Amino acid sequence: MDSIWLEYAWALMILIGLEGLLSADNALVLAVIAKHLPEEQKKRAINYGIILAFIFRFSALFAISFIANVWQIQAIGAAYLLYLGLKHVIKALYRKDNKNTHKDDEKAITGRGFGLTVGKIALADLAFAIDSILAAVALALGLPDSPLDDFGGMDGGQFIVVVLGGVAGLVLIKFAATWFVKLLEKRPALETTAYAIVAWVGVKLAIITLAHKDIGILDPHFPHGTLWTMIFYGVLVGIALIGWFAPSNKSKSNG
Repeated sequence: MDSIWLEYAWALMILIGLEGLLSADNALVLAVIAKHLPEEQKKRAINYGIILAFIFRFSALFAISFIANVWQIQAIGAAYLLYLGLKHVIKALYRKDNKNTHKDDEKAITGRGFGLTVGKIALADLAFAIDSILAAVALALGLPDSPLDDFGGMDGGQFIVVVLGGVAGLVLIKFAATWFVKLLEKRPALETTAYAIVAWVGVKLAIITLAHKDIGILDPHFPHGTLWTMIFYGVLVGIALIGWFAPSNKSKSNG
């Protein structure tokens, strides 16, 4: 039983790290959208954005948790995470000057009015909420069942991991955004690393889908077995290390 809780603790630590990186990107997007506003309105808009992030992430949590029991939703989630992660990674590989991309995004999303800006922040928050909760649920589904009762359509222990990971991401958006922005400036490869991890979590969800009792392509015990667990976490740690030690590919500019 102790080994189960150790695996839960390890998964939660990984999820918090992933949520931290995704939260940093979320914070960067909020800053870009609100950049054109006067300072006071900018702070209000970002605060509204954080409140909306809380609402959307918890709403997404309860809406998406039934993916634990519906293989079709698992398949869609796997495809979505793979698309999201690989799209960003491939773009990063072929377009190394990500600053130009951010400038293009800024031109596209910048609005004139405060209300319009908050609306665009809400859409960005919704997208990040879906990404975040899908990744968290996919990671949690790979954990063994806990002795806790089911809740929200999931095993109780897995549900708690998802909730704690989501809360950690929101706390990091609020209190550690500045630190993550600085870290991403020093280690820009971490942004691509976050999406590579999202894609790898998509692979994990695809494995879970293929092992679903209604599909039966893989043994239903395989996603929880020692072999796959070692492969998954080994690759995950490898991706994180590569991202951390990768040389900066963004030349410093004035500013």
